[in-house]
Amino acid sequence: MSKRVEKQINSFKYKGEPIKITFGTLILTCLSVLLIIVATFTQITLKHPYFPLDTFTFLAGEVTDTEILHHFIKSYKYIPQIPVVFFIVALLGRKFGILAILMYITAGLFFPIFALGGGIRYLFEYGFGYILAFIPAIFFAGTLLKGKTDILRVLLISTIGVLIIHVLGILYMLFIATLRQAPMDMVTGWILSQSGIQIIYDIFFSMAAIFLGRQTRKLLWIVMC
Repeated sequence: MSKRVEKQINSFKYKGEPIKITFGTLILTCLSVLLIIVATFTQITLKHPYFPLDTFTFLAGEVTDTEILHHFIKSYKYIPQIPVVFFIVALLGRKFGILAILMYITAGLFFPIFALGGGIRYLFEYGFGYILAFIPAIFFAGTLLKGKTDILRVLLISTIGVLIIHVLGILYMLFIATLRQAPMDMVTGWILSQSGIQIIYDIFFSMAAIFLGRQTRKLLWIVMC
């Protein structure tokens, strides 16, 4: 980065100006849809502490340090789709963020770009409610992201936004399960797999995504102006 550009960035006071409808913003919106698709099929292996129910029975036996480590550390396959959604709203704002999600949903109802495929039949998939919930989450996040972005505001946006997605996703899942008369133990398993430890990771990574999106938006605003 040249010193001139660096000086311009440091002296620039971004006031949250809305992105105007231009050919460039439409391209960015299309690229955002592509980014969501890529995130849908991306898995990141994460490790976190885990305390199973048989912990005391396990420790009572003869175990090695390696066995103890493997017993209390669990690997988790994380899909960063939700943080990408918050990156997009931080980058494009509420209006274009919602447009990107609507384009993604519409395309998914015709092409297999969702996690489990695509097509009209996907309306009756258990996980489709999470995708629909991106819209109110973006509306909420985009509204609060207008103006100054501090860490407390970003924490609030990430926490409530992620909870909006998961709560509405669970409610939709229960609705589909009722229609299908699915066994409750299967539904519980689905909920835990989609909205268990995932929520913690979603909040943490969404905060980082929002900060990254705002900085990227600032740079793009300088370039476009």
